[in-house]
Amino acid sequence: MSSQDNDETLLAIGELAQRSGIAVSAIHFYESKGLVRSTRNKRNQRLFSRRELRVLGLIKVAQDLGFTLDEIGEAFSGIPTDRVPTTRDWQRVSRALDEALQAKIELATRMRNKLNQCIGCGCLSLNDCPLRNPSDELAEKGPGPHLLR
Repeated sequence: MSSQDNDETLLAIGELAQRSGIAVSAIHFYESKGLVRSTRNKRNQRLFSRRELRVLGLIKVAQDLGFTLDEIGEAFSGIPTDRVPTTRDWQRVSRALDEALQAKIELATRMRNKLNQCIGCGCLSLNDCPLRNPSDELAEKGPGPHLLR
């Protein structure tokens, strides 16, 4: 926390939970993983900078998009801990997630486009898929949706 933060600009965990829409227990978990950080006041209450609201918002959206906590943590590793993050700091987070997000978008697009076609999983087998999987060639690659990946 920067020295300019004081108890009036910091949020108690209950207020952080209410404003972020994330349960207190989840905030504790994210803190244990190093994704959010707190400080303690003289009464030993856990307090959070308003920066953590943005971090929690990004965590929530990133999880909705299928990012793992490890991926999220890696992307957030560039956020400074000794000062208020700048726009440039947040842009680094964005770039860190961009490649993985683009890959997820491409996979989702391929899946959408092939939902009614063979995805190479073996379910349609030899008799039903002579054009997409002649002689059940995809079975040689092992299990799974080979045409989507």
